[in-house]
Amino acid sequence: MFGINKLITTTIVLFTALVYSVELDVNDKDSICSAAKIVSDGMWNYYEGFKTGGTVGMFASPNYWWNAGEAFGGLVDYFSYCDSDNKTLEKWIYDGMYHQAGDNYNYIPSNQSTTEGNDDQGVWGMTIMEAVERNFTNPESHSWLEMAQAIYNTMDARWDTEHCGGGLRWQIFTWNSGYNYKNTISNGCLFHIAARLARYTGNESAYLPTAERVWNWMEEVNFLTEEDNGNLRIYDGANTDDNCSDVTDLRWSYTYGVFMTGCAYLYNLTGDDTWKQRAEEVVEASKWFFNSTNKVMQETTCQPSNKCNNDQRSFRCLFARCLGLTMKIIPDFEDTIKPYLEASAAAAAQSCSGGSDGVTCGENWSQSGWDGVYGLGEQMSSLEVILSLIAQEPISVETGGTNRTNYAAGTDTEDTTNKNKITITGKDKAGAGVLTAVVLAILLGGGIWMVF
Repeated sequence: MFGINKLITTTIVLFTALVYSVELDVNDKDSICSAAKIVSDGMWNYYEGFKTGGTVGMFASPNYWWNAGEAFGGLVDYFSYCDSDNKTLEKWIYDGMYHQAGDNYNYIPSNQSTTEGNDDQGVWGMTIMEAVERNFTNPESHSWLEMAQAIYNTMDARWDTEHCGGGLRWQIFTWNSGYNYKNTISNGCLFHIAARLARYTGNESAYLPTAERVWNWMEEVNFLTEEDNGNLRIYDGANTDDNCSDVTDLRWSYTYGVFMTGCAYLYNLTGDDTWKQRAEEVVEASKWFFNSTNKVMQETTCQPSNKCNNDQRSFRCLFARCLGLTMKIIPDFEDTIKPYLEASAAAAAQSCSGGSDGVTCGENWSQSGWDGVYGLGEQMSSLEVILSLIAQEPISVETGGTNRTNYAAGTDTEDTTNKNKITITGKDKAGAGVLTAVVLAILLGGGIWMVF
């Protein structure tokens, strides 16, 4: 492939069969798993955990910590759906996820403490719930369920009613630029994790009120709103300095995904048609993220103008995962969702025809062949949309899931009780501020160049 891929270990070389196209029959599970293996093998080419001095659980720059969270969620699904007898793969996934749990097992590891945001922790929370719902091998000390509960508790403790009437801020720590921004994906992750924990444990009283609170607040501040034509729109967020009155008019596929699937989980749990209707509205609105001509998935806010940054190029992995989950949790939606996933999976597979290995995946799936763009985001988005075709209904305690639970997990740690303070040097604080300032500038300045 490219320079970074020359660094892969002998183990990875042996793990990856060299072929020169990714063939996919969207109606055949063996074909889907075969294609998913090729694409997932390509993800390991970016992994730092096998390198001397590399960090277990991290992927090569310019990928951030939260991108690793995205990646491991897809790898858990690949293992569960296609390759559950592969003990080597199981160990790689286990080691990567567990190594990033942090000293308090709440996914606030010390190596991310200067820059971690609520959305970063939330994406890891979604991945840990994948492990919970697939009965992935549990650690002896803290179960994946206990760690998911710790993530939920530490996030929920940061709910801020002093500004904008509620909501989570983008950043956890006060010194980071973006602390005064409340973004939809952070709140969407809290909503999503609450919904999944409620369904998995069967304990509505512990988690349902939080999901309802987030949804209602999103409507109150117009982050989630209905247009004059009746279409639902989910916007990016707003600044606390003006009480969230000036909403950033940007839409991203993964925010639609996390709310869609959260609603599906809540309908499955409660039987309340309100949640089914909300899920259906988000599904319908999500069609905006598909090419109107061929039904192929795209990051519409930036991709048609070739302006997606490294993070944005990965959003479709979570979007595709959520679509697959939604149609399994609410089978009534399969006839609506599956044609889009089939068209997108076939298009993604044919895009995985680049690089010197012949199977590097691209960004623009509507283009014939590989478009010359490559990276972890392209690999994991292609993997997730291919796997979405064979998504399985998530289990729960009632249907055979493990129940090593701790409803108070994370509540007695400094990350919750003193949630915005840690020991940090001035140099680290300055560096963290510069980094998040750049990210915020890209985010809020995006409206200048993005084509809608």
